[in-house]
Amino acid sequence: MTDPKNPVELAQALIRCKSITPEEGGALTLLRDVLKEAGFETFIETFSEPGTPDVANLYARIGTTGPVLLLAGHTDVVPPGDVAAWSVPPFAGEVKGDSLYGRGAVDMKGGLAAMISAAVRYLSEGGGTTKGSIAFLVTGDEEGPSVNGTPKILKWALARGETFDHCLLAEPSSVERVGDEIKIGRRGSVSGILTVHGTQGHVAYPKQADNPIRRLLPLLNALGQPLDYGTANFERTNLEITSVDTGNETVNIIPSKVTARFNVRYSDAHTLDSLKTLIAERLERAAGDTRYDLEFLPGASSSFVAEPGPFVDMVVSVIREETGARPKLSTGGGTSDARYIKDACPVVEFGLRNATMHQVDERVSLSDLETATRIYQRLLARYFGAQIKLEPADLMAAVSGAVVEPPVQEPAQLESLQADFPEPPANAISVESDLEALLEAELNLTGTEAQEEAASDSKTADVEEPAGDLVNTPEQRR
Repeated sequence: MTDPKNPVELAQALIRCKSITPEEGGALTLLRDVLKEAGFETFIETFSEPGTPDVANLYARIGTTGPVLLLAGHTDVVPPGDVAAWSVPPFAGEVKGDSLYGRGAVDMKGGLAAMISAAVRYLSEGGGTTKGSIAFLVTGDEEGPSVNGTPKILKWALARGETFDHCLLAEPSSVERVGDEIKIGRRGSVSGILTVHGTQGHVAYPKQADNPIRRLLPLLNALGQPLDYGTANFERTNLEITSVDTGNETVNIIPSKVTARFNVRYSDAHTLDSLKTLIAERLERAAGDTRYDLEFLPGASSSFVAEPGPFVDMVVSVIREETGARPKLSTGGGTSDARYIKDACPVVEFGLRNATMHQVDERVSLSDLETATRIYQRLLARYFGAQIKLEPADLMAAVSGAVVEPPVQEPAQLESLQADFPEPPANAISVESDLEALLEAELNLTGTEAQEEAASDSKTADVEEPAGDLVNTPEQRR
């Protein structure tokens, strides 16, 4: 029988549930039984939408008063790919060396197991719900179209009178070590299709045709211009061309049209509507007499951020207590179900290291599972003001098979956290790479600073003038 206090055993049991999206695979049923045994009221709700598969979702709660801390995640996983390329069966949940292997070990059955083990430990070791409530929201539709998952189970919960004060989402946010990075927001995302029209003809008679590919090039150049310089919480907006296609299957026909697809990950310098307007205006200026169509696809999301404050500080504090280091606050990466939850309450994402997610031989170290569990348990105790003493690390190692560093001494009360962790400067927000950071610093130089930089640098380079409609230029920021 699975020990719910042991995150390794619970993660193994979850991995053995073949819950390739949108299949439930027994994973939500397993978690429902674990949470019900721990005293939670549980519900499994299935939602439907024409043209999409039915999806099961789990909601659970213990406690009847506020504040309510929502713990969220997903049990669905991506397909394993080439099963023969795996060193162990992808749904066997095998421990090899010091790591647990299997699809979902990182994203996110391992993180979800750690979160639930933490809640069970917290409750069984004296943590109560007299000062608030713990709720779980777990979907089976995060890796799929995300239509019948978190948006609908969240709407269902709110309709029945549930309220949430804060949310912690178990997305794999860590990079080099557990707790080195947390997500306090996400960039917005919007996709589009640009279709340029020409006149089909024989390649030997170009004067009798109008090649749309040539006409597309200046429009792509317009799309490639910077859209902003970034903000205090976000790196610069980025637009990527993801495909260019004519549907042409021969080499001697000039096509009649060409289609380019693109995606934009955007900062809070824009709203969705203002970004669409900016893109449309740039294309209009670049098009001249070119005939084209611009379509923005459904499913766009807006940027959001959980501003640094008591809850973010609390998450930072418990991570530092357990690991000895303060995490970076990031808004980078792709999208997650936080984009839905943020409409109900502030949300922070913290989970396991993301190095092997969606890969062959996806795996998580046993010590990472134990570290994450201890951090989640610390957060529960801090959030509800419980005086819970964590078990010594060597005892918990015997339970989970992991080797972890002993916890450091508890710091002062929550009231001191705001002073202990002031709002980080803009450069504390993570960027995607060192090169991006260098470019950011270069772009943010004022005119005087730029002259000083040039005088001290013997290298010269041609710098392209930014677009005249660029949002959040250094002059605008001054």
